[in-house]
Amino acid sequence: MQHSYRAFRKYSQHLAIVLLSVVSMAAIDGCKHSHGPDVIATVNGHPIQRAEMETLYQNNVGQQQQAPPSSDQAAIVRLNIVRQLIDEEILMQRAAKLNLTATNDEVDAKINEIKAPYTQDQFNKRLAEKHLTLDDLKREIRRAKTEEKLFNKELNSKINVTDADISSYYNSHKAEFNLLEPQYHLAQIVVTSVPAAPQQAGNLQNSKAGNDAEARKKIETLHNRLESGEDFGLLASNFSERPDTASNGGDMGFASESQLRSDPQIYAAIGKLKAGQITDVLPVYDNAHRQVGYAIYKLIDKEEAGQRELSDPRVQQAIRQQLSDARSQLLKNAYLEMLRDQAHVENFYAEEIFQNAGK
Repeated sequence: MQHSYRAFRKYSQHLAIVLLSVVSMAAIDGCKHSHGPDVIATVNGHPIQRAEMETLYQNNVGQQQQAPPSSDQAAIVRLNIVRQLIDEEILMQRAAKLNLTATNDEVDAKINEIKAPYTQDQFNKRLAEKHLTLDDLKREIRRAKTEEKLFNKELNSKINVTDADISSYYNSHKAEFNLLEPQYHLAQIVVTSVPAAPQQAGNLQNSKAGNDAEARKKIETLHNRLESGEDFGLLASNFSERPDTASNGGDMGFASESQLRSDPQIYAAIGKLKAGQITDVLPVYDNAHRQVGYAIYKLIDKEEAGQRELSDPRVQQAIRQQLSDARSQLLKNAYLEMLRDQAHVENFYAEEIFQNAGK
């Protein structure tokens, strides 16, 4: 009898464990959020739409003039985009919790700043070229402004680069501040005679010369406007046909004297300038030494060869900025890892790829 009772208790305990396991599995299954095909991920229950991923994919890959990526390559790109969208949503939720989401007034102010150089038709055309609607642009601006406010409060406010930090960096990297030859900080306005579609001009006005006569007339008009005191950076942004520098007001950064000497005509023209002055109109040649346009150069600053001392304010500012940027990036990486750990993320797109492996 005693044996039968112990056997019954053992059987009952086993049955309870089995039942508990079944109930637990049912509870887990019940907690899983169902999602439609339009949702590729959730962050704390907030959905991320497949359309968002596809828009970014098309902007990054779909319009490139090259062979389309393989299905595996495309999936890798999309997977990275989903990770980006997840990280952005994590940051947006954190900002909302701290009441740091960009306001409508802040977004509208940035929209007006972007629209300022254009007519309404030109602005609409620019949006269409980038495959964006006005609402898309507003969302991008709100996200960027919100991240800026969040990082300023949570990260950048904690960064303190001291004079001792700057001195220590300088003493450890003194050779970096020894210029072996003079350096010229330059800006440029370039107009080419090579025909191209206006949207390829790379400037705010989509201004493009179509032949040598048009290029010559355009560059001379710009030179006259500069001589009259108009701002070089604004004219470069609006009319220069070098996309890589026009977007930055024509700023080319620093060029060494040996680099300039490779073109005697340009070196002779720039060598006569004082900081703030511009050259006359100069010809621009391609690699085969065929003239393809015209340029105007501005000397922003010149730094003589030799050791730059720690007492130089430019040296201190350069080191301060470098250390600050490095610390800011480190804090951003650590901050995002912390927020990821605290968030509940479901990446359905990643699950799709894994489940379809080998099919």
